[in-house]
Amino acid sequence: MITTKKQNALEYLVSSEISVPHAFTTRLGGVSTGCFASLNLTVGRGDTMENVEENIRILSRGVGFDPERIVLTRQIHSDIVRVVTDADCLGLCHQVYPQCDGLVTNTHGLAIMVFTADCTPLLFWDPVTGAVGAAHAGWRGTASDIAGKTVRTMEKAFGCRPENIRAAIGPNIGFCHFETGADVPQAMLEAFGAGVEPFIRPAGEKYYVDLKEINRFALNRAGVSSVDVSTDCTMCSTSRFWSHRATLGMRGAQGAVIQCKEVRP
Repeated sequence: MITTKKQNALEYLVSSEISVPHAFTTRLGGVSTGCFASLNLTVGRGDTMENVEENIRILSRGVGFDPERIVLTRQIHSDIVRVVTDADCLGLCHQVYPQCDGLVTNTHGLAIMVFTADCTPLLFWDPVTGAVGAAHAGWRGTASDIAGKTVRTMEKAFGCRPENIRAAIGPNIGFCHFETGADVPQAMLEAFGAGVEPFIRPAGEKYYVDLKEINRFALNRAGVSSVDVSTDCTMCSTSRFWSHRATLGMRGAQGAVIQCKEVRP
């Protein structure tokens, strides 16, 4: 089950399936102003680095990770997943990091974070090895099976078994609002076959696509059976989440963060 936590003005979502510090953020509880109000976690659209750094520090205090030990993504809608350690910490500006859309680590105490504003955030935790992962799945990343690739990277890098991994899918643009042309459903069907047809709904010359359920399908296909899914749609709740479509790009970004913790017998 995915539920909401509140600490003063800070508000974020957590999964009952994941027992290490983690969060799917909302836009609430930070110091940014204007169209970035208030917990914007990225630069590049006009917010200041000072605001972003303070927002990450506010989030770190609430969730319980060290802001000096975090690795971020510079996302390009790819299926690139990086294995990272403390040596990959480059500060709180995501734009200085190598391009990728997924991170995995088994370094105790290290946090990793991806960013969204309609796309699908994914978090992963293996309670056996302690390894964690985070992925940003836009429709291109979804069709490239970044969900399954993150699982396979955890298998290869850390010896994780997919049946042990617990995954959570956070708020994104829902089935109710993700209207596309024919290219998006075609890409999903080419990637996953007829099994994803229930998650594609024709609407005249357009289609509606359920990215949450397609990512759940991809995770199940990769061997992950424990998948917690948020019911929130970013475009339905623009006072709580940023939506790229709803704001025509005048927006900040949510984060999905998770910290690796030592496994205790």
